[in-house]
Amino acid sequence: MTESVINRVAAGGPVAEGTIRFVRLGRSESLSLAELARRAEVLAARLAELGVGRGDRVGVMAANCPEWVLLDLALLRLGAVTAGLEPHKFEPGPRLLAEYGLKLLFTDGPADGPGVLPVSEAGRLADRPGPARPVPPAHYGPAEPTALKFTSGSTGRPKALAATAGSVDSSLRAVQQMFAHGPGDDLFVFLPLSLLQQRYWIYSALCFGHDVTVSTYEAAFPALSQARPTVVMGVPAFYEAARTHITGQAGDAGPKGVAAAARRLFGDRVRYLWTGSAPASRSTLDFFDGLGMPLYEGYGLNETCIVAKNHPGAHRPGSVGRVVPGKEVLFDEDGVISIRSTRPVAYRYAYAPPGESERTFGPDGLVRTGDVGRLDEDGFLWIAGRADDAVVLDNGRKILVRPLEEFLRNSPAVEECVVFCVHQTRLVAVVAPSGEVPDERAIVRRLAEAREVFADDERISKAVVAADGFSIANGLLTSQFKPRRRRILAAFQAEIDDPSGGLHAT
Repeated sequence: MTESVINRVAAGGPVAEGTIRFVRLGRSESLSLAELARRAEVLAARLAELGVGRGDRVGVMAANCPEWVLLDLALLRLGAVTAGLEPHKFEPGPRLLAEYGLKLLFTDGPADGPGVLPVSEAGRLADRPGPARPVPPAHYGPAEPTALKFTSGSTGRPKALAATAGSVDSSLRAVQQMFAHGPGDDLFVFLPLSLLQQRYWIYSALCFGHDVTVSTYEAAFPALSQARPTVVMGVPAFYEAARTHITGQAGDAGPKGVAAAARRLFGDRVRYLWTGSAPASRSTLDFFDGLGMPLYEGYGLNETCIVAKNHPGAHRPGSVGRVVPGKEVLFDEDGVISIRSTRPVAYRYAYAPPGESERTFGPDGLVRTGDVGRLDEDGFLWIAGRADDAVVLDNGRKILVRPLEEFLRNSPAVEECVVFCVHQTRLVAVVAPSGEVPDERAIVRRLAEAREVFADDERISKAVVAADGFSIANGLLTSQFKPRRRRILAAFQAEIDDPSGGLHAT
């Protein structure tokens, strides 16, 4: 039987050689993986003294930091469940503890009330002098939860999944088979550790002997050049921003100047870049591939974890790769995808509005994704868009808007865009410009080019420019940098409906 990664991590050893580094703005600290495991073991004993035991839920609501990692590893040793909470989505306090059944909550925000502790307390507990009674490591069965995993949905209360140990093991084994991470590698992580998959790379380091660097989105660019990673884990929006930065730094220096600017940003050791969560534009994929930094897209959901991934030896740009072992992709008559897993993440939501679990989950953990796609003759999966994002015109024709959005995003003037259908008669794009001053001429030119490429029914009548862009701060992007379509529609409804406003192709 294949060894469980989760149980190996929970046991705290044998720990492979390697280093974990935390890089934040103005600060950097490193420790060996062996020391990380030792401190996590002590913290587990201290948490046990506070009454935390097997099956208890403990919330962590903080920016990426050493204490976040220590808490997660300590809770795994106890057989407890880590609830990763994004600070901007929740308010710390007794109500939050009661709502999600949390034994304790560690936060870098206000820490008032019973059961709410500053996240820095985890570091103090791990280093507190005096003997700590050792805690025997927990052993997880494949169907037992290790984490409470919240979705990044665009509206309402976040749904939550009790993610199983078996699903984590299955995903990490598939990734290791594709990419063979090991000594000499340094995986760069900057997305929030509240997202369970970001914590996978800590587990991977402990098991497979590579380094890992943990930063934050705000510090990512300066941290990259300092860390010189071999692998970067990021969403498409990050790579779009990196591409803009590189070309801006290169100026008119030509291909050699672009390559030099890329090395200054990413360092000189990158063997590949990882992306998912949203589609990357073909121009961005080609840009990094041309630099010798292949950008491998993949596909998965919170409810399924990784389903497909491009990787060395099996890479088809524009696809999301071949289906990984342990996953089966099924299609209905409209091409809508469902996923069956050997080790499901969950069989229903732990927290969700009535009926939501039944809409998403089928028998035996089958997950209805709502995505439309196809498998090609070589087994590569292609995603055409969301079934919900298909618009039906008054002539009965159904149009998927994702190809239109990707075409517009391939313009250097466009950072992000969302296409809406007005009264089933015309398509309107809301565009987030790539610069502080929108290049309206370039946007209009791209609209005109779209008219030449797409059919008459797919013509975009105009573009509404979101001058302040889409961001997490203004509520128009999720924590994984996906556009919040409903909020964008609500924010620009008046401009979308006004036939005389906006930019029109000539």
